[in-house]
Amino acid sequence: MIGVTASGAPADSIAPRREGQRYHRILLKLSGEALLGSRAFGVDPAFCAFIARQVAEVQRLGVEVGIVVGGGNIFRGMAAAATGMDRATADYIGMLATVMNALALQDALERADVQTRVMSAIAMNEIAEPYIRRRAVRHLEKGRVVIFAAGTGNPYFTTDTAAALRAVEIGAEVLLKATKVDGVYDSDPITHPNAHRYDRLDYADLLVDRLQVLDATAVTLCMENELPIVVFDLNQADNITRVAAGERVGTLISSSSGGVGE
Repeated sequence: MIGVTASGAPADSIAPRREGQRYHRILLKLSGEALLGSRAFGVDPAFCAFIARQVAEVQRLGVEVGIVVGGGNIFRGMAAAATGMDRATADYIGMLATVMNALALQDALERADVQTRVMSAIAMNEIAEPYIRRRAVRHLEKGRVVIFAAGTGNPYFTTDTAAALRAVEIGAEVLLKATKVDGVYDSDPITHPNAHRYDRLDYADLLVDRLQVLDATAVTLCMENELPIVVFDLNQADNITRVAAGERVGTLISSSSGGVGE
């Protein structure tokens, strides 16, 4: 009897791991702010190229890569809603911002000779493929990076939740959450020099202590599907490659019974 992976693909279709490779398939979550680079607004092509070089290196390890990118560098739906804009309308505008970022990142990846597909949860056929789970998995199996744009396609859900959802749907082995700091702290390390960094946390710790890493919906989805999360510093060169190769970088969030890297 042929087994199947979490994505629904036959188990024997998964290539054997190469030396130095910890994961077969990952989901990388980038905030929109990450694409700012040194700019105050919009997209910094140089920083997109910095990310693309690392993703290209990860692919050379034989790792399949999915990416979810936010839109906060262009428009933040929740912030607009706080000023009186209709929340659903604000969130849809934010989804459009993620598509703009996805296209910018696709351009950077293809300049690095990485075949890339943008799949949107909102139909816009002239610039992106519609999101279809089986098609996304097939792209990954063919060695293409897939950028999932427009969040979940629904208002009131963050791109963190979209990242957790897509990671579970495609059978990713880990969700990599790229941030401005080198892990999860008990307080803001920028304003609190004595803040303590955690090497490892349980999912419940994020929910009980209300640590602002991912929203509660995203954490719960990861917890229910036993999807490990690694929170790490995007600005350090080669960190994406190191995490994808299984090195202990940043903070690992998983079940208390053990998991990735144990």
